[in-house]
Amino acid sequence: MLSARSLFQEIFDNDEAFRLFCSVAAGGETQGGWENARIAALVPAEEQAMAPRIARHGADEDKHGRIFNALMRKRGLEPVEVPPDTDYTMLLERNGIGLPHDKLRREETLTVRDLVTYLAHSRVTEQRASEQMRLLCRYFGEHPDVGRAVRMISADEDNHLAYCHEELLRLSAAGYGPLIRRTLRETALAEIAVYRDVSVAVMTRMGRILGWSRPKLAALTGGIHAAYAFERAGGLRRMVSLRMPAPEMRDALGGPATAAPEFA
Repeated sequence: MLSARSLFQEIFDNDEAFRLFCSVAAGGETQGGWENARIAALVPAEEQAMAPRIARHGADEDKHGRIFNALMRKRGLEPVEVPPDTDYTMLLERNGIGLPHDKLRREETLTVRDLVTYLAHSRVTEQRASEQMRLLCRYFGEHPDVGRAVRMISADEDNHLAYCHEELLRLSAAGYGPLIRRTLRETALAEIAVYRDVSVAVMTRMGRILGWSRPKLAALTGGIHAAYAFERAGGLRRMVSLRMPAPEMRDALGGPATAAPEFA
């Protein structure tokens, strides 16, 4: 019987599959760390209060990349090069989502509209990350090897999502509401397509590594396409709505990044 638990268990029990899983995750987190660091350095004067929060976001992403690499080292594994068709972060950029890297490499101050683009991108992708890490926590939160890592990363992703809600609501109240709603919808529509394509690519590679039968791979691929159809038909509402976080989650990125424990 196919289930999320059994699927991840297969991946975690096989060194090659685990190495691919962690390499893809680490690459995306490290790239996100760089993007946030550059955005923090280019924040316009009127929004300087955001800069330390964006920097904290980037520091958290860097930490997650180190954690995934440490999980590999703990098993004596080295990262593999991330296949282009599994590179979620870069595929989003190629689809025009978020701030382009050539813009971030320049020393030109960003605009508030640029920050809306950044926050909309983060709000959508952090929704995805929060859901994925909660799923891993449900099944592997007490796992002796990966439990501590997934619990820490899950808590961080929830903080990142709360921060995006709060900042977007603030900017909406400042008159950017129509731009925010339009950008969120465009971002979510592009993200669900990229996520579908990356998921199929990752599952195909996992199938080769783990020797899955054609019917099993077809069932998994069919499930990915069904999930995309659901999101396209209305499931993406969870990615474009905005709500004020609970009091204990407000100003979630207002302090320094927490240190990563040593996993290796």
